[in-house]
Amino acid sequence: MCAQPVPDWMIPPPEGLTAEDLDRLPGLPPHTELIDGSLVLVSPQSILHSLVIDLLALGLRGCLPEGFRVRREITVILDERERPEPALMVVRPSPAVGPSRTACPPEAVELVVEVVSPESEKRDRERKPQLYAQAGIGHFWRVELKSQRPVVYVYELDPATRAYGLTGIHHDRLKVGAPFPIDIDLTEIDEM
Repeated sequence: MCAQPVPDWMIPPPEGLTAEDLDRLPGLPPHTELIDGSLVLVSPQSILHSLVIDLLALGLRGCLPEGFRVRREITVILDERERPEPALMVVRPSPAVGPSRTACPPEAVELVVEVVSPESEKRDRERKPQLYAQAGIGHFWRVELKSQRPVVYVYELDPATRAYGLTGIHHDRLKVGAPFPIDIDLTEIDEM
């Protein structure tokens, strides 16, 4: 058995990779993230994972205040060495989130949503929320898949500690007042 050659983009430069490098590296697989300066290659999603993202995106779009937008699987540049790709983001009106952009700045992001998959559990439950909170993103949802249904854990940023506090766990219906009034029937996943 012969070793396969390693693509050039997998070998970081001596000074490490930066958030800007993700736009310049040829041949990067889709949904590649930069976490702690390292490339993270994401495993393929399950159909259920994708359906949950669709359900939440559709529900959020029906609740958005004027000018706000939902962005699916677009990276957010948190700093020079951090460029994660949440499943969904709600972004404020801003030229920094125009249609030709490949990433959003954290100051334009109102809410990030991560849908946990087996290969990303630790990142989605621990590291990414920590990074989003440190960047000052006000709202974070972690979605776990249990018995073929989404369970949404809702968090809000404590600005004094730059950490998230759990504000609710939602099983059949996601109904919250912040960051704006949202009401999503999570059982609709059964009809998708």
